[in-house]
Amino acid sequence: MARVIPNYALYGDQAQPGWHNSFDFEWIPQRSRPYNWEIQPHLHDAFVQILYLTEGSVEVQLDNAKWLARAPCLLLIPAQTVHGFHFSTDVNGPVVTATQRPLESLAAVLMPELVQTLRKPAVILLDDASRHAEALMPLFLAIERESRMHAIGQVAAGMSLITAVLVQIARLGDLMQPTPLTVSSRKTQQIEKFRALVDEHFKKHLAMSAYASQLGITPGQLSRLCREVLGISSLEVINARLVHEAQRDLVYTSVSIKQLAGQLGFADEAYFGRFFRKHTGLSPREFRARALQALLKPEGDGVRSSRAQPTSVATPLLNQAPARR
Repeated sequence: MARVIPNYALYGDQAQPGWHNSFDFEWIPQRSRPYNWEIQPHLHDAFVQILYLTEGSVEVQLDNAKWLARAPCLLLIPAQTVHGFHFSTDVNGPVVTATQRPLESLAAVLMPELVQTLRKPAVILLDDASRHAEALMPLFLAIERESRMHAIGQVAAGMSLITAVLVQIARLGDLMQPTPLTVSSRKTQQIEKFRALVDEHFKKHLAMSAYASQLGITPGQLSRLCREVLGISSLEVINARLVHEAQRDLVYTSVSIKQLAGQLGFADEAYFGRFFRKHTGLSPREFRARALQALLKPEGDGVRSSRAQPTSVATPLLNQAPARR
């Protein structure tokens, strides 16, 4: 029986919609202590997570690889990366969770090569004496202040500071990588190649055989591989990508539903509407209206936390998460 990988925003919280422009700051013990320092494998549909261990150690799973890292170290976990943690009881350090697509858009303007940093899982061992490592904690503390401030421009300032952290990660990334404890590199490489192919071709609605042939496997093998590594089928991977793009464009562009259907490769507006409702529970127009209404709330009214999802806005039902434990 195929395992199901939970889809969380934070460790035990419901997954959030990928269009929602938000960030969250916490200290690692706040979440890991209630779970006895062990977070079971899960993924974030649209959120990147950055952990900075200043004390203790962690055994971390990233897709099919396991790593042992001791403080000081950085963990970068992009959206759609299956990951789990086993922390030591003396662990400490900040963890930041933020919507990945807005960060990628910001990075594409400011430092295009940073986009690839954002998309690649990383475990980075740090040298306390490094001038780049010295810059990390002031940035994390500034993010914490913004997360508590509830002031105008809070999200803009927070996302900018997170981008600055990512710049430091890019500078540090080639310095010290620990040796994995276990790894299934071939499967991981196949999944990453499949994800890249989906990003490139999802609007074309290619047959699954087209993706499988480029990976040198059969469609059935591809679906089994996705279920083993990601907990969902290959078709669900493609559908989730379509839904994510549709949600983003419905909120952040003014294109008509008919135009959007065409841009996403659907034969007509009605077909697109049925597809969207199946996976979100709302029609495209309903989703756009509710999402825009939510975004018009004052910044001090609940935008600080990625957990503050408006209850009126539906989350994609693909690989829906269990309720918070």
